[in-house]
Amino acid sequence: MKKIIAAALFFIITNLSAQISYTGFLDKYPIELGTYMYSDGVGKAIYAYSNFDTPIILEGILKKNTLTLLEKDKNEKKTAKMTFQSYDEKNKELIGVWTDLTSGKELKIKLTKTFDVEDEKSSEWRNKEILQPYSLKDKYFKLLISKTKESGTGVTGVKIIEKKTDKLIQKIDLNVQLWSLDNIGVGDFNFDGIQDFSVFESSYAGPNTSKLYFLYNPKTGKYFESSYSGTSLEFDSKTKRIHEHNQCCAGSKHINAEYKVVNNKMVLVKQTCLELDLKTGDFKKVKCD
Repeated sequence: MKKIIAAALFFIITNLSAQISYTGFLDKYPIELGTYMYSDGVGKAIYAYSNFDTPIILEGILKKNTLTLLEKDKNEKKTAKMTFQSYDEKNKELIGVWTDLTSGKELKIKLTKTFDVEDEKSSEWRNKEILQPYSLKDKYFKLLISKTKESGTGVTGVKIIEKKTDKLIQKIDLNVQLWSLDNIGVGDFNFDGIQDFSVFESSYAGPNTSKLYFLYNPKTGKYFESSYSGTSLEFDSKTKRIHEHNQCCAGSKHINAEYKVVNNKMVLVKQTCLELDLKTGDFKKVKCD
């Protein structure tokens, strides 16, 4: 299938106020915290207890120099919050309070900045590690990002690490775009009942995006890069089908495709191409290129 995509915009970070990593303690418990705040004061954060390494996603709000990070349960109920008064992204230390919103219990937080994407004065640096928001049952991920004079800041690798022991299981070299804190995703991408993972690759014109998909090999205990290709792929575990949507030309052209998986490869089942009829204002089916 001929893709309708524009040139990739590699190694960019858009609308970014600050992407910062911290380490320190929540009470007596060692934790790692990563924040990604936009210039409008809204953002996202992740933290993990170092003894468990399961990431917890937080909703970030910066208002009147107070940074609030809200923790929710699976039903979107707010369960806890981190509050940092007099917040300044340039400060090397982050002092705050963790509050259980059910009991009101409070614990002190003291963190030290380990890395700030925007504050790195050097024109080049390599393999800074960023915690990712999604993990597997016994593994978690750290993104490796680097900066060069030629390409700017981008993702140069991912580490797959065993929880609790912090043993490095696998390191994969990459060359893709940095996408806030959400570069890594997890799911069963070949419908074999085993969780795999994806890495954000690039954004294109309009809503089109692409990812790299890494499948688990039970025989080796390692992950390998699949040949999956397409924009904005979605995976339906019930029908065991992959759906692709691709649009261009200010939304006037759309391609929808459905694939099955055979021997870890995408096999096209059907494809529909639509084009806007300027006279009627409706979309009509056209022959796919």
